[in-house]
This record gives sequence, C-alpha cells and structure tokens, in this order.
Amino acid sequence: MADILKIGLSALLAQQRAIAVASNNIANASTPGYSRQRVELTERAAQRIGNDFVGSGVTAALTRRIGDDVFVGFAEALDNLLADEQTGLNITLQTFVNAVQDVADDPSSTAARQVLLSEARNLASRFDTMDRRLNEIGNEVSARLVTTTTEINSLGAGIAEINRQIITSGVSSERPPPSDLLDQRDRLLERLAELVKVDTAEQRDGSLSVFIGSGQVLVLGTTAAQLEVMPATLDPSQPQIVLRGTNTNVNVTPFLTGGELGGTLDFSREMLGRARAELGRLAVGLTDTFNTAHRNGMNLQGQLGGDLFAVAGPLSFEAVTNTGSGALTVTIADVGELEPASYRLNYDGVSYSLFRADDGTAVATTGAGTLADPLVAEGLSIVVGGAPAAGDQFMIQPLNHVAGSVRVLVTNPAQIAAAAPIRTRAELSNSGDGTISAGEVANVADPNLLATTTIEFLTAATYSINGGAPVAYTPGADIVVNGARVQISGAPAAGDEFVIESNAGGIGDNRNALSLIDALGSGIFDSGNVSLHAAVGQLVTGVGAQTVETQNRRDAQKLLMDQTRDRLDSIRGVNLDEEAADLLRFEQLYQAAAQTMGVANTLFDSLLMALRR
Repeated sequence: MADILKIGLSALLAQQRAIAVASNNIANASTPGYSRQRVELTERAAQRIGNDFVGSGVTAALTRRIGDDVFVGFAEALDNLLADEQTGLNITLQTFVNAVQDVADDPSSTAARQVLLSEARNLASRFDTMDRRLNEIGNEVSARLVTTTTEINSLGAGIAEINRQIITSGVSSERPPPSDLLDQRDRLLERLAELVKVDTAEQRDGSLSVFIGSGQVLVLGTTAAQLEVMPATLDPSQPQIVLRGTNTNVNVTPFLTGGELGGTLDFSREMLGRARAELGRLAVGLTDTFNTAHRNGMNLQGQLGGDLFAVAGPLSFEAVTNTGSGALTVTIADVGELEPASYRLNYDGVSYSLFRADDGTAVATTGAGTLADPLVAEGLSIVVGGAPAAGDQFMIQPLNHVAGSVRVLVTNPAQIAAAAPIRTRAELSNSGDGTISAGEVANVADPNLLATTTIEFLTAATYSINGGAPVAYTPGADIVVNGARVQISGAPAAGDEFVIESNAGGIGDNRNALSLIDALGSGIFDSGNVSLHAAVGQLVTGVGAQTVETQNRRDAQKLLMDQTRDRLDSIRGVNLDEEAADLLRFEQLYQAAAQTMGVANTLFDSLLMALRR
C-alpha cells in the first residue's frame, strides 16, 4: 500500500513552508524592493501499486518571485539665464542701442557719450557673465558625468557579485536562484536604469548579462566593466566617457543613451555646446558690425574712429594622436556665413575633409589650405601650417569661447566716432544750381580720405578733380575719390566748384552715430537675412522651445514610468488581505495534513494489533 505516513508528512511540510512564506511576505510588506513570494506545490512522482499508480504526496518545489529629469534641470537653468527679463541679453543689447541713439540725438554731449561707454561695458560684462555661467553649467555637466559613471561602475560590480553568488548556489531547473539575491539584483538594475538605458539577458547559470546604451557590455557573468571620464582626444577641455580595457580605452560617449547619464550627454551635445556657440556668434557679430561702422566715423579729436570692441579669434586643437607637425591658423572671413558649430578637420595624406563636430555632417570647403589658397567654409578661413601626416585630426572651435572675451577698447568719451569723417560744400561763388551730397566713406583705409578735394566744372558737361583730366558729368552719379563717395546733381555752370574736406571740428555731426544704429539693426547673420536683435530672439526662443519640449517629454515618460511601477507593484507587492487569507487556508490544509498523519498512525496501530493476535 502507499506510504500514507509519508504522504501526510509531505503535505504537512509543504503547508508549513507555505505558512512560512506567507508570514515572510507579511513581515516584508513595507520593505523597499521586496518582491512577494509564493510557494509552488508540485505532485511527487506516483508509486506503482500492482497495475495502478498511487500518488506519493506533495513537494514545495520552489519559491517564485513575482515581479529625462537631468536634461530638464540643465535646460531650465540655461533658459532662465538667456530669457531673464531684467538681465537677459536682449534687454542689455537694447539698452546699448538706446545709448547710441542718445549720442545721435546730441553728439556734442559728453554725458551721452559717457553713458554709451558705460552701456558698452555693461554689454561686454553681460556677455562675460553669461559665458562664465555657461562654463559653470559645463563644469556641472562634467561633475555629473563623473559621479554618474562612478555609481554605474559600483552598480555593475554589485550585479556581478550577485551573479557570482547565484552561480555558486548551484542554479538548475530543480534549484532556482535564491529570491533574496534576485531581489537585490533587481534593486540594483532599477537604479542602473535610472542612470542609463539598460538591456539584460539571463543566462542558463542564473547570471544576468547587462548592456548599457546601445549595447555596450557592463556586466558579463561575474565580470563588470569600468567606465571612466577622460579628456577628449581632440578637445581636452571636453569630457568623454571611455570603457576601460586591458590594453586600450574605447570611447563610448556617442553610444550612451537614456537615464541621467544619457540626459547629461544629450544636454551637453544638443543645448550647451550650441548655446555657447550661438552666444559667441552674437559677440562676433556685434563686434564686427559695430567696429566696421565706427571705423567709418570721426571722433571729437578729429581722428578716424577705431575699434570700440575687441573679441578673441577662433581656437583650434591638434589631436593628441597626431603624428605630424601640422597646425591650424583659423580666422573669420565672413560673419554673415558663420554657423554656431565646431568642426573636425581630417587629413588623409592628400586632401582635407571638414565635418561638424556634433553630428559628423560633412561640410563643403574650397581652397587647398595654404596661405595663398586657404580652406574656406561657413565663414571661416583655414590655413594649415607645418607638415601634417596622414590620419591627423584637428578640432576647430570658432565661437564657443568668444563671449567671455568681449571687452571695450575706448575709455575716452571724446573718442566715440559719432560724426562722418568728411563733409562737403559748394562754393558760394557758384553760379549754377548744382548741389553736392553730404558724402560718405567708400574706403576708410585710403590714406587721402581726409585730404581736401576740389571738383571744378570746366563746362556744364565736364569737370576735373584737383586739376586733373576732364571727366564727363552725369547728374546723380557716384563720384569716388580718395576713399570718399559723393553725388552732384542739378546743372552746375562752368567754373563752379565743390569741395570734399575733413570734418574735423564737426562736433554736432551725428551721421556716423545714425550709421551705427542702422548697422546694429541691419541683417548680419545668415547671409545678411538676420539682424542682431533677431538672432538674440532666435537663441532665446530656441532654448525656450527645447526646454518646453523636454519638460513635456519628461512628464510623458514619468507618467509611463508610474504606470509601469504600478503594474509591477500590483504583481510583486504584498497584499496583506490576500496573505491573511492564505494563512487561514494553509492552516486548514496543515491541520488536514496532520489529520492524515493521525489516520495513518491509527491504521498502523490497527495493523500491529492484528499481527499480535
């Protein structure tokens, strides 16, 4: 007959295990990361009794387990910096333009000129403040990368250690992994998933392989890889994340996505670098435009205007892996064609190839890279000196560092060139009705610009310049002489004279101040289609729009994450009512199993008594 006592004992032990598991669930109902456990009961193999099979009891077979914020934070800080109504660049630039207008309204006013210099310094200071704040944000990004990669390394090592313990425990189909180890590993994985995109693959030995980003191995069996933040090969000021190997380090920065690490890298790539370049482009555009117009004027000292602002030029770096002696000289050739970007220049031994540093897009170039025939691309002129070797690379940063370098060169209010450098007049003795324009600068570099020039009409149809050869007269046509441009209209008579002379002493002249205002409001960027104010607006609006977009994406992802956690908790979480009901059920089954053993004992005693008779 079947072993009734063993059957009863198996039932007793199984229900005892079930009661213990239910009690453990209740005890850990508030334990973070605890997964509800459940005993799976399986039927023992049947015993053959004659021609039939009779069950041999039950076994408690196993205990089963049931189971973009960083980007937004940085983006909001950047948005607040650029869009602040009191200290933002737009309001500071407008205040500066207003000061230029005040000088145009009263060019002889020393007070107005002093205010203009003060606002110029304030504008330069605003560029510097923003640049320093962007540098601080960049340092925060670098620090965050270090702390995040350090934690990822720690989590990877923890997962590898749990893998070792699981393998040591002897996992098999009859011997599943200990639930507490699986819970610990899940908690580490959950935190890891908050830091970076994670994929996993469970192995037959119970270990879990962990891949981060776009498939980079972090944990393989009992071995965990190590990430390290190091200076970039092309630009030592920029951090890169490498996967440390025995003999070499592999740059995995472009492949790390998701979580806090991915968000930090995305912000650095998509917003911070571009914002610094945009701010630098604004600084270059302001400096170039204002200085060009200011040089065409005359100050109160009777001298031609010089540069009011100064700004640093482009930077270039040679890769530490270069084997040649090549070095770059990069200058800005055309502000209107500048793009807010950095570049990578490659040399293959024969020719050069230029790429955007952020996305690798190829950039068209002209020229050979020599002094006589420089490489020209997107407003830049690039001359390669020395002897580069095949495979050498260079980084070009035309704008990223520029904003903090803006400074004001003029300290004396009298040196503000509000007046035009030349003036014209018609001699009072003229008998015709010809008139001459006020004149403008055609070439400020002409050494004879301030020299006196006399235009004398030989006949009503011809004139000479400073006694030179006759020139046919066309009313209203440009007359360019000694770097000045004028037009004569009407019907001059023979003997009439018109004079172009220096405007020294013209303290009430505001023509160049008006030209300064016109220049600041004209098209500067994108081939002359975007003004300085419009470019500032585009920068602020672009950062604001991207910030809102990331906020919306964060909110959507948070909702999805909350839903996923709710579903997970509903599966693995402890339901006290359910556990209490299970306790009662297991208790009844335990009592029934005990009764089975009692019956078996009675039958056994009866059998013994029968044998004694």
